[in-house]
Amino acid sequence: MSKDMPRHHLTETAETVLNRRYYLKDEQGRPIENWETLCRRVANAVAVVDQDLDDYERIRDEFFKMIYDLDFLPNSPCLMNAGTDLGQLSACFVLPVEDSMDGIFTSIRNGALVHKTGGGTGYSFSRLRPKNSAVRSTQGVASGPLSFAAVFDAATETIKQGGKRRGANMGVLRVDHPDILDFISAKEDQEKYTNFNFSVAITDQFMRAVKEDQEYSLVDPSNGNVVRSLRALDVFNKIIDLAWHNGEPGVLFIDAANRDNATPQLGDFEATNPCGEQWLLPYESCNLGSINLGQFVVDGKVNYKRLGKTVHLAVRFLDNVIDCNRFPIPEIAEMTQKTRKVGLGIMGLHDMLIQLKLPYGTEEGRTCSADVMSFIRKEAELASIRLAEIKGPFPAYDAEENTYPPRRNAALTSIQPTGTVSMIADCASGCEPYFSIVMEKNVMDGDRLLMVNKHFETVAKREGFYSTELLENVARDGSVIDNEDIPEQWQEIFRTAQDISPEKHIRMQGILQQNGVDSSISKTINLPSSATLEDVRTSYLLGYELACKGLTVYRDGSRDHQVLNTTASKDEKSAVVSSTGVVRKTTLPDMLSAKRYRLKDVNENTIYLIVCFDDNENPMEVFAKFPFDNRVDLKDKSTMWTTTCRLVSLALRYQIPMEEIIKQLDRSSGHMLDLPAQLGKLLKSFMAGTHHGFASVCPECKGKLVFEEGCEICHDCGYSKCS
Repeated sequence: MSKDMPRHHLTETAETVLNRRYYLKDEQGRPIENWETLCRRVANAVAVVDQDLDDYERIRDEFFKMIYDLDFLPNSPCLMNAGTDLGQLSACFVLPVEDSMDGIFTSIRNGALVHKTGGGTGYSFSRLRPKNSAVRSTQGVASGPLSFAAVFDAATETIKQGGKRRGANMGVLRVDHPDILDFISAKEDQEKYTNFNFSVAITDQFMRAVKEDQEYSLVDPSNGNVVRSLRALDVFNKIIDLAWHNGEPGVLFIDAANRDNATPQLGDFEATNPCGEQWLLPYESCNLGSINLGQFVVDGKVNYKRLGKTVHLAVRFLDNVIDCNRFPIPEIAEMTQKTRKVGLGIMGLHDMLIQLKLPYGTEEGRTCSADVMSFIRKEAELASIRLAEIKGPFPAYDAEENTYPPRRNAALTSIQPTGTVSMIADCASGCEPYFSIVMEKNVMDGDRLLMVNKHFETVAKREGFYSTELLENVARDGSVIDNEDIPEQWQEIFRTAQDISPEKHIRMQGILQQNGVDSSISKTINLPSSATLEDVRTSYLLGYELACKGLTVYRDGSRDHQVLNTTASKDEKSAVVSSTGVVRKTTLPDMLSAKRYRLKDVNENTIYLIVCFDDNENPMEVFAKFPFDNRVDLKDKSTMWTTTCRLVSLALRYQIPMEEIIKQLDRSSGHMLDLPAQLGKLLKSFMAGTHHGFASVCPECKGKLVFEEGCEICHDCGYSKCS
């Protein structure tokens, strides 16, 4: 590190993520750079655009310092590829899918080229004629959008197996397409279209029909003919039902997006990028970057002066990226340079609110957030106007068509997922609240490590309520709410994502959308596992009312193979204990699926363990089967195994936390091949997801995946399913 640089300031988690994903490596896979040299590489590559200008060296050094100090971080492709032979720096692309075999497979080819360079793609399948409609050229019938989406999915599966970032797609179908019902239910089987997020493009006309309980028309896009009509409420209910079951499809409010289209003369928006925050025209791309708001609070106030300077510098950085970018195909280069869209976003919103002592879910928290976002948008436009004076406005700017002043960029702001880069910056991702305050991480040899939110640790020590026991309790409960050792004021300030009501999540998204976001917002509306279909309906209707341009809801535990949290959520606890104080035992159906596991005891006797699962693949009963049931010398062992299995089954049905069951089994074990040890090991494997029990596990580090910003993210290693 240079002599004039401050001491290393990254967390251990940040270094892990950087080593795994971002640092350049030699032929043996060993990192050949550190945080300083990475930042130099990125800053130098992006500043080179201005090398003929008088302020080149100043801009280059300010780019470096802004990134190195974690005030602003560009999107992952920029951090990975700037200054390398690849040189593709954008994260978001939308590609057209034309209604012809040539058009479809051209799009598949182009998508593969985008994925190869680390980008994600959005596709609208709305132009494709519906299944079973006539195809004149072959005298046959069309197979429909979903059949081709499967081909796109297979291509992505092949391409993603190399490189640092997975290929990810957004698949969009208009609500008035004749195949909409099939599309809505397409991901009911979660083994299909695994490389896609699916969203329905919902129109204002459809929403009016829902509210008035009217029918609406389905239109064949190939000829404009009305095929048939459907009751809008039935279709809306189907979307709600599937979203309740597993979070898909999402909804995109396409008319709201097109009302803010800065270049309508070039066409209409049809699709977004994979996480939904970037509405783009066909062949457009967008490079993204996020300001870390937690860095701009001083003495309990937002330092607007320094924030404004960072906004201006970040806009210049992102605009430069367009000119130094190596685009995957010429059509993308042409369209991107024509509109020069950038996506300046935020991360660390919750960090800022915590430091300002404002709870995320309150009106005061939302108002403050909106004020900051509005300020960022205003300063970003001023920066873009000044750049236009120096370098000219974006080429598609039309003084007669456009009502705003000449500026360098057709769009300026969005709020994108920052799951991985926010781990580098050690802050909350995007505009999301923290998912947890104290998180348990499993490390080598089965050891546990408690990862404590830096703000919570500071406050708890300063206010005098910090203790190891407290951290253990918060990690176990998954929440600070109703913890008597934590003052009520701080309980409210440290509410996490699942402690905040869906309505308050949506109201935060809505107020940010209306106050400073050009494009859209990637945010997850967290619902408790006990949420009803009516809760999902209310969420969608409120999101539409608040002018959101898209919405993703996620009901806790609704995805197959979701990792069981350390303990039940607050809502789940209330489902376990009745109003009379009596704990309810889970009622099981007459038929359960089961898996059999063959084991050996200490003396190499074969024992079979049979585990029965509920519909969500949670283990509910355990049985032992012995070939030696009739052997007198082993009768006591058989009785002991049977009794232990019955007790574990009872604990499972009474929803005793899995960790507690495993802990007791481990304490009872005298040998690794004893029954308690065998059962404990098996139950641990379910929690880790290795037997498809309980659910999603990071494919890279085997950590727990959580659902944030419309995507599954691993907070241990930075893996993201969407990027």
